[in-house]
Parts: sequence; structure tokens; C-alpha cells
Amino acid sequence: MKTKQKLVFLLVTFISFGAFAQNQVSGIITEKSTGNSIPRVNIIIKGTSNGAVSDFDGKYSIDATTGDVLVFSYLGFKNFELVVDAIVINIVLEEDAASLDQVVLIGYGTTTVKDATGAIEKVDSEDFNQGAISSPEQLITGKTAGVNVIPPGGRPGQAGTISIRGGNSSLSANNSPLVVIDGVPIDQGTTGGNGVSALNAINPNDIESFVVLKDASSTAIYGSRASAGVILITTKGGKLSSPFRIQVNTTGSIGMVQRKTDVLNADEYRQVAANSQNAALILPLLGNSNTDWQNEILQEAVGTDTNITLTQGFGSTSYRVSAGYTTQEGLVKTSKFERSSASINLLQKLFDNSLSVDINIRGALTQDDFANGGALTAAAQFDPTQSVFSGSNQYGGYWEWLQPNGNPEPLAPRNPVGLLQQLTNIAETERALGNIKFDYNAPFLEGLNANINFGFDYNEVSGKTNTPVSSASGFLSQGTLGDYGSIRRSTLVDLFLNYKKEIESIHSNIELTAGHTFQKFYRKNYNSTTPTVGAPIENSFATQNALESYVTRLRYSYDSRYLLTLSYRSDGSSRFSEDNRWGNFYAAALAWNISEENFLKKSEIISNLKLRLGYGETGQQEIGVDFGYLPVYVNGADNQQYQLGSTFYNTVRPQGYDENIKWEESETYNIGLDYGFLKNRISGSIEYFTRETNDVLNLIPIPSGTNLTNQLTTNIGDLENSGFEFTISSDIIRKKDLNWNVSFNASYLTNEIVKLNIVDDPSFIGVPTGFIAGGIGNTVQIHRVGSPQRSFLLYKQVYDNNGRPLEGVYEDMNGDGVINTADLYVNESPAADYLFGLSSSTSYKNWDLSFTIRASIGNYVYNNVASSTGNEFGLHSLGTNRNVHVSILDTGFRNNQLLSDYYLEDASFLKMDNITLGYDFKDLIQDDKIGLRLQLTMQNVFTITDYDGIDPEIPNGIDNNFFPRPRNIVFGANMNF
Repeated sequence: MKTKQKLVFLLVTFISFGAFAQNQVSGIITEKSTGNSIPRVNIIIKGTSNGAVSDFDGKYSIDATTGDVLVFSYLGFKNFELVVDAIVINIVLEEDAASLDQVVLIGYGTTTVKDATGAIEKVDSEDFNQGAISSPEQLITGKTAGVNVIPPGGRPGQAGTISIRGGNSSLSANNSPLVVIDGVPIDQGTTGGNGVSALNAINPNDIESFVVLKDASSTAIYGSRASAGVILITTKGGKLSSPFRIQVNTTGSIGMVQRKTDVLNADEYRQVAANSQNAALILPLLGNSNTDWQNEILQEAVGTDTNITLTQGFGSTSYRVSAGYTTQEGLVKTSKFERSSASINLLQKLFDNSLSVDINIRGALTQDDFANGGALTAAAQFDPTQSVFSGSNQYGGYWEWLQPNGNPEPLAPRNPVGLLQQLTNIAETERALGNIKFDYNAPFLEGLNANINFGFDYNEVSGKTNTPVSSASGFLSQGTLGDYGSIRRSTLVDLFLNYKKEIESIHSNIELTAGHTFQKFYRKNYNSTTPTVGAPIENSFATQNALESYVTRLRYSYDSRYLLTLSYRSDGSSRFSEDNRWGNFYAAALAWNISEENFLKKSEIISNLKLRLGYGETGQQEIGVDFGYLPVYVNGADNQQYQLGSTFYNTVRPQGYDENIKWEESETYNIGLDYGFLKNRISGSIEYFTRETNDVLNLIPIPSGTNLTNQLTTNIGDLENSGFEFTISSDIIRKKDLNWNVSFNASYLTNEIVKLNIVDDPSFIGVPTGFIAGGIGNTVQIHRVGSPQRSFLLYKQVYDNNGRPLEGVYEDMNGDGVINTADLYVNESPAADYLFGLSSSTSYKNWDLSFTIRASIGNYVYNNVASSTGNEFGLHSLGTNRNVHVSILDTGFRNNQLLSDYYLEDASFLKMDNITLGYDFKDLIQDDKIGLRLQLTMQNVFTITDYDGIDPEIPNGIDNNFFPRPRNIVFGANMNF
């Protein structure tokens, strides 16, 4: 009996001990400075793969044994460790003033904010713009100093324009920054398919962060592709030792027309026509309708975006899988963008975590329904007194201008609605992008790391067009079926070694990186047209090029105070001859962490103060052709055939070439000061840079007989760019229930053309550019020495005493008594002098409110819509009536005055890009940890500007047939469980 009692006693003891030893430890995690709870804190039992994550209220629970060590970690806060000795443990995390220790990407490696020597700026996902985002660059609009993101026009899927520090690094080559996604540089060319964004196949929901490398000391590591800056995009991945999570994000949007082109309505048109010089021709042709043609082709644009994400970590393995579907209508009827996307990230640690295998694969299938771009111009010009339908079945029943024989008038504007409804233009794009990275920490030498990266980028566009012969346009072109497309693919192999060594005896840290990279590109474009009558016309062209590079970099730190970075890259490009194939790109940067000096190290006010100096050389090899140094032969036109017997043969003719063509080269100097006060509650930077670009490609006339063309693109120009940048960010309020953060950035940018000829030639006025509508061969811009790129070249308008422009009367600028082209003067440019961005984020308990405002000052736009149609001559042409711009009511011009600076307008603006109001329901069901957040966003909230056109933000500064941007109202829901 005693034996049984002892056994029962021992059993109870073991059960009790087990119950005590293995408990569910729980508590709340809060922030020390404010008392706010912190969601999504990672908790792990040290030395194991067992972990948990705090919920939306900062509550956590984890099964742990007495004596276990729990590690709490969260970005921006110091890691906290404790030994389990109770079942309820509340945790207070302290903010890490070494948010300066935050890791940021640099080329082929990482650094920390504290140790960075170049001008680097990072935008994390929590700071992204909200709303109907179809292309990734829209996420960072207005977020960084010196980075100007001009949003795409209203055509869904259209590319935005990104420029870093003004762009303007070239006159003829690519001015867009190099974009690197998860270590894979993507093709800097367009994707084909009507200017669709090269980035729109990447689901914005999958992006974790953008890192912008702005100065040459940080971009030179990318050598021949870095003159316009570099953007590093990191996509989201799974986290080790994280529980299984499902996230569902969905948005619905409605886009509305903000503004239409100002043309005469039907009543105004009749009145102006009655008083015009051609009244006798116009009045008999007037209709009885009152049609707003822009209303007829525009619509409210509906869009949806849904994404599902699965993540989980197992200690040495993690994965993230996502799938998304986006659909977005355009403001112009029949335009639509659809994208189905999927991605997978897999991280595997092997050999006691010494080897990491990171796999990223993402793909997308997009379909673009392109509206007939000519419908916008036609809607602005079509007679508003005519009706949409003719009452007959001819030409689809749409009212058209006809000849006496009943055929469409060839040179008349077409019915805008008919243009949209009687054209099919659909393109499908298949995009796959990915890489596999092997990262190995050598066990035989501490600090030695080997990295191998295999990447690929595949993009195929396949499109079809159909203009039926039953339409007016199809009748004139005999009806056409068309196929077009492109294939772009690239493969990448990177091999790098990295060695880090801390030498405590001399308070030094050394990091040496060396590697080899090879990337190959293949491109093919094709199109074929099959008319109803006649033979098919086919055209196809394929080309390829490759880059091979050797890279080295040395980073040295002494006592965390003095930092040095040296880099060198040798690039070889197949685009150039053997004599010019290889280029050398050097960079050096120094930084002084002043706040680490003894006299500031213990300061309660200054938490960060760092002075940076940088120099770098970069290049530009995106010259528009792959083998510009070789003679290329192309088929001649059909009217240039020769006869042999009874058969006619097409000729083969050579094109012009420059055997000495090479890449453009830039030298950039940068000085910056990073600052932070009050534990970095206030932080920012001040920068100055200057960039000199040499051997700029320029299209120049050449003497007859010296080449196979009379104009040749060759290395002949020099450019200068410079500017100031300022950023400041502050946690103005940081309390338990109320937080408010504001970030502001400002940039001042200038650019000047220094050289355009081999020798000084006073008679050389420059290179005309900026073609406009309203005539044949007219330009309003010029590249001229001593002026900014694309400066406007116009006559100076003379006004009467009432401020009304005098038709055809211009100032005699040179005083010779004659008004001619010598009196054209350079006046302003499309580039803004000043750029500003303001972002605000406020949270109060479960509510949050954020917005982004941008301003641009000093940018000018030539209103080509007004200049080409705002006159009496535009009312009637070739026996047809046409609508005109309302500026005719102010000018009374009888004929167009295309070169008058009356049409050059200050397009400075203040825009609120977006404002978002959100509410977080925290955990809806506590046991299941289901979280729900609802948000309401408005995009393109308002624009304050003196510009008279649809939108003041026009790439290259000429407003003609611009696809209007919508004002979007977006409702979103994010659910986590």
C-alpha cells in the first residue's frame, strides 16, 4: 500500500512539475517612451525555432519552460531578452536610437544608415502611398528629395516617369534610372505594347522597400548604367520562426474626370462661326445637336485589386506565397488593364545556418485593352453641333464627314465614338522575373562570405489590332488586321566574395568586396499588317547585347567615426567596338560621424551628425542601338525596286553608323550632412551635388558624302547638372493614444548644356526638338549651349493696351528692324527649378490619417492644344467644320500663331496626391487572432495651378492629346488571420 501511495505521489509531482515547467507565457508589449502597444513583435525561444508574434494590441502568448530565454525583436527597437520565471510577463521595448543601425541595401551588399557614406534614401512599405496603384513607381511619389515621379497619364497600365536629381544626364540616350529587383537589373528599355510600364508586371503589394542611390559614390558600383541613378527594389519574403499567417488585401476604386480640354460648346461654336471670316462656308454645314464629344468618350473608371498572401517560418525555413488580381478601367471608354500575378519566396538555411538559399520567382499575365488614342484629339476637334449617330447603317451608324460620293473625307477628323468602338487593340504580356541566391559563410575563415546569384527576366508581348472595313477609318485603309509583339529576355550571373574583419586593437572595421557579373539581353520586335485588299506587310527585327563586369569595393571604418568607401568597376559592353568596349568607373566617399566624437557622444540633444563627401564616375550605355558602330543594311522601300527580267526586287541599303561611338560618362561630386536630434525624433539631411557629363550623344548634321546619312548620332556634347536637397522628418507627437509624424523634402535643380560641337561655331544655334501639331515640321524647343535642355524657342508676343495679344506681332529681339527667325528667343524649360514633398501620418487609438502633398515650381508647358486650334482658321478646313480651343475668345486670332510665347504657360502646381483615412478593428476574434483594417483613400485630391490645360504635369513640357488622369476614390480592406 505504501508503495502505491509513493507511486501516486511521484506521478502527481511529475504532473505538477510539468504543468509548472511548460506554461503558456503571455503579456502585453508596449513602447517605453509612449506606452503604446506594439503589434507584430517577433518572440522566439533562444536557441530554438519556436516562436510567436504579438497581435494588433501588442498581446502575445508562447509555450515556454521555466528558465527559457525569450528574445523580443522589432524593427526600430532594441532587442530584449528575459528568463521565463512567471506566466504573465509584460514587456517594455526601448526605441533604438540606432534606428541608425537599420540595414539598407547598397550595390552588391548592405550597410547601415550609420555607416553609409553615400546619398542613400530608403522608403519602406509602411510609408508607401495608398490608393489605386497599378505601377510600383507610384508608391514613392513625393517621398524622397531629388526624386521626381511624374504619375502616368490616365491610360491604365501606362508608365510613369522617374527622374533622380533632375535626370537630364543625356540628350539622346536613356534618362531613366537603373532598376534592380531583388538583385536583378531589369532591361532599361520599354516593354513594347504602346508604352506600357516596364514595372507594371510587378505587383506593388509584393514590394517591401525602395532604396534610391542618388550620388555617384553609391551608384558607380553599377558603372555604365548608373548615370541617371539607381533604384533597388526589395520584395517581401517570409520570416524565420514565424507562425502561419494569411493576409487578404482588397480595394475597389472609382475614377472620375478632373478636367476636360477647354473647347467651345455648341452654342459658343455657332456664335463664333457666325462672326468668322469663313461664316459662309461654316454655317450651311452646322448640325442641330449639342454634343459634348468629350463626355461621349469619357467614363467613370472602375477598378479592383485583390491580393492573398500566405507566410510561415519553421526556424531554418520560411516561405511567402502570394497571388493577386488587378483590373482597372481608363477614363477613356474601351481602355482597360488587367493583371494576374503570383510570387513565391523560399528561404532555406543549411549547414548550421552557414548557407542560405533564397529563391524569388514572380510572374504576371497582363492584358491591355488600348483605346484609340486619336479619339482624344478628335473629341476636341469634332463639330459639337453634330450628333453621334447618323441615322443610317453606313460606317457603323456613326455620323462622319463624307465626300459628295459618300466616301469618308480622308483629312477630316473621325467621329470620336466611332474611333473607340470600331477599333480593337488588345495586348497580352507574359512576364516572369526571378533569381536564386546562394549565400555561404565560410567556416574556415571568419568573416568570409561567398554569394552567387542567378537571375532571369522574361517579357513577351503579343498584340492584335482590327480596324474593320465597315468603319470610316477602315474604309480609308481598306480595313486591317494586325499582329505585333516583342520578346525581351535577360539572364544574369553574379559571383561575389565579401570579407569583413574587425581589428579591435586599432578600433577598425574592414570590408572588402570583389566579384564578377555577366548579363545578356535579347530583344525581338515584330509586326504584321494584313489589309482586306493587298498583300500582308511584315516586319521583324531581333538583336542582343551583353555586359560583363568586374567589381571591387573597400569599406573602412575607424572607431565608428571615420568612414571610407572606395569602389571600382570595369565594364565591357558589346554595344561598342573593341577599341571602346571597356570602361573604368571609380568612386570614393568619406564620412565623419561627428556625433561619435567624445564632445557629442553623450549629448542629449544631438543624436546623429554625419558629414559626407563623395566623388564618382558613372556611364550611360543605353544609346538606343545595340551595334551602332557597325554598318547595318536594311530592305529598301517598295518604290525603290529594281527590275531583273520580268521580276522586281527590293534593294538593300546601308544605314549611317559611327565606328567610334561609345558610352557617355559622368563625374559627380556630392557633399551631405545627415542630422538627428532628440534620439532621432527629428532627423534629415542636407545635400549639394554637381554632375558633369561628357561625350553626350547628340544628333548633328554632317558633311555630305562623309557617311551614309546626312545626320548622325555621335558623342559630341557636354552637360552640367547641380542642385541642393533638403529632408526633415519628425515625430511631432508621440504619446500612448496619439502619434503624428511629418516628413518634408525640397530640391533645387539646374541643368545646362555646355557643349554641342567639336569646335566652337558661333553660327550654330543648336539642335531643334519638341515637335508640335498644327503644321508640318514645327518645333518649339531647342538644345542650345548655355541653356537648359529642351528650352523653349519662341517669339515674344506683343500685346495691346488692354492686354490682348496682337496677331502676328512680335518683339524685334535683335533690333534689326525685321521680324524673322533671328528674333526667336530661349525662354524657360519644362524642368522644374524647385520640387517639394510633404507627407503626414497621424494615428489616434484605432484611427489613422495620412496624406502626401507635392509642389513643383518653375516648370513650363507649351499648350499645343490651344496653339493648334484656338483660331478662326481652325473652324473650317477641307469642307469640314472643326471645333476650336476657347482661347480664341481671348485672342481673336484668325490664323494659328504656333511660335508665339503666348501659349507658353507657367505650369507650377501644388497637388495633394492622396489622403487616406483608416480604422483598425484590432483582433475581431481574440482566440483566432483575426485582424481587420478598413481604409478610404482619395487620389489626385486637388491641383492648384495657373496652367489652363488639363494637367500641369506634362512630361517634356508639350501638352497635346494628353490622356487625363482620374481622381480616384478607393475603399480598401486588409484582413490578417
